[in-house]
Parts: sequence; structure tokens; C-alpha cells
Amino acid sequence: MSGHERLEVGSVITVERSFVVGLPLDELVAYLEDFSRTEEWDPGTVRCVRLDEGPVRPGARWRNTSRFRGRTTHLEYRLAAREPSRLMFIGENKTVTATDDLGFEAESASLTRLNYRASLRFKGLARLASPFLRAEFERLGDEVAERLPTAATQRRP
Repeated sequence: MSGHERLEVGSVITVERSFVVGLPLDELVAYLEDFSRTEEWDPGTVRCVRLDEGPVRPGARWRNTSRFRGRTTHLEYRLAAREPSRLMFIGENKTVTATDDLGFEAESASLTRLNYRASLRFKGLARLASPFLRAEFERLGDEVAERLPTAATQRRP
């Protein structure tokens, strides 16, 4: 996978980025498994709050508030998969299902390659807007690739 790919099928927009973060694999996974930290690295996230308690494990839930094109939207995310080198979060509301799939590969003892894939599947009438939103989601993907490495290394788990 190259560092800048896009797949589009019908009412789905998928943005992929691959980049290196200056943390060991297990530390980067520990940092990113708490989805409330999207406030630190996702330019669209205004607020993200954990809805349940206890250790972060599959089924953990968060309420994410994002701002996109001047509008505020809320999605409820859950941790769908937690593996040693993969995290998957799925967020939903009435107009979209968002999937953040994060794959991790150790580049060295202190560097990890993050393969980040965000997919948005639009529902109902929102499907009609998806072709017009792709460029903006590509820009957000670029901003994530720029911000996440710094956020993760500044705030170690």
C-alpha cells in the first residue's frame, strides 16, 4: 500500500494513509486504543468522551462530536477489534457508518508504521452527497497523517 490511496464504491468513501510514528508498536497501540484521544490528532473531532467504564477492550464505547463543513455531528463509536497489531473502531449515527481501521507494523524497536484506513458509508439521502465530499475527506486524511505522529509522541501512554 502506498502512503496515499483512495477507494470509492457507491456511497462509501475510503481514505488510506501509511506513515511512521516514533513509538514502539505496543505503546502506539496503547495510545490509540483510547478513542477519546482523537481530540488530540483528528482535526475534525471537537470532543470525544468514553461512555462506559473499565479497561478498554472490544465493546468499549465513545461519543464523538465532530465538526465538518461547518456542521456539528455526533457518532457513537465502539471498539470492534483489539489485536496486538490492529484496532478497529466503528461509529454510527442516522446518516453515516464510519470505520477506522488501524494496522501496526514495527519498523524498529522505537518506530511503528501505522496503516490508517477510514471508511464512511453514507445512509439514506446522505448517499447523494458522498461524491462531493471525497476531496474534503482526503484533506482530513492528510491532516491526520501530519498531526497523529506528533500527538502520539508528545503524550506517551
